Amino acid sequence: MGERIEARVHQHLLAPAEQVYDAWLDPQQVRQWLAAALKSFGLSGEIHRVEIDPRVGGKFLFSDMRDGMEARHWGTWLELVRPNKLVFTWIVSESEEANPSIVTLAIQSRDHGCDVTLVHEMEECWRDYVSQTEAGWARMLQQIEQLLKS
Repeated sequence: MGERIEARVHQHLLAPAEQVYDAWLDPQQVRQWLAAALKSFGLSGEIHRVEIDPRVGGKFLFSDMRDGMEARHWGTWLELVRPNKLVFTWIVSESEEANPSIVTLAIQSRDHGCDVTLVHEMEECWRDYVSQTEAGWARMLQQIEQLLKS
């Protein structure tokens, strides 16, 4: 295994920790916030599949359509501690399956909502994409907050 680097996002969300945690595991909510996040990047937001087996060792698959092609993101849940922590692999290409990225989402309850710290640990070869990765995760968290406000 080569050197690893991190993309890191920290946000305060005006939603309870339990709701933020659940928004990652409920297929209907994922479909909504993921579509909104993709649209915020100028993509169609046409969600093709959301499959979630919310247990340690369970798999997930999120996909959307981009220029007539299915863009897939999948992984395995490594740790699920409601409402404080989700850890999962994050894969976008079969070539990454042997050494996937690891995403850790730490959720800390606060008086008015919660603090979320997301750390995406990835291969050093992705160094040029760290800021883009951080922006993507930040938009996803913002869209989760928007969904939970409605």
